[in-house]
Amino acid sequence: MKKSIFKKMRRLISLLITTLLLITLALMVFITISTKASDGEPELMGYQFKSVLSGSMEPDIQTGSIIAVKPDGDMTRFKEGDVITFMNEDENLITHRVANVNQSGEHIMYETKGDNNNAVDPSPVLSDNVVAEYEGFTIPYLGYIVNFAHSQTGSAILLILPGILLLGYAALTIWQAISQLEVKQTSESKVTDTIKQE
Repeated sequence: MKKSIFKKMRRLISLLITTLLLITLALMVFITISTKASDGEPELMGYQFKSVLSGSMEPDIQTGSIIAVKPDGDMTRFKEGDVITFMNEDENLITHRVANVNQSGEHIMYETKGDNNNAVDPSPVLSDNVVAEYEGFTIPYLGYIVNFAHSQTGSAILLILPGILLLGYAALTIWQAISQLEVKQTSESKVTDTIKQE
């Protein structure tokens, strides 16, 4: 009875480990391929995923997080309190909150501020430079992995490492199965020898 429960537990743990390794491999392949294909951040169902590598929006958006942003729509629609992602003069993407909206003729300008900053950003943001709106979805620490995936070394490691782990685990499982067969065959041959001697 105990052996039966032990075998079921081993099978369950084995299945769980295999499933986790396969999910990890699939996730790493998705992140790496979608990052390379979109020439930047991963994209899924119309949402782009951006890495946050500064603490200007803490505590809502932690350093090293991934955030989901929606790139479509009218970029003149934002109002005070909305969080937008925009391109600054140095062509860096920044995600800050709209502090004030100014209209100059046909142009809309946004004054922006990081929640963790003491003052508004020095330059107002033209609506043409707004890339997306932050949708309130964030995953802490995953941004470090995505940022690492941008590098050649990171891409290689994130694709190869889960595969190696999966192969290693498969080899271990096969070795255990062979060992159990050998033990079973040895015990069966001992029983056969005992019967012959009788």
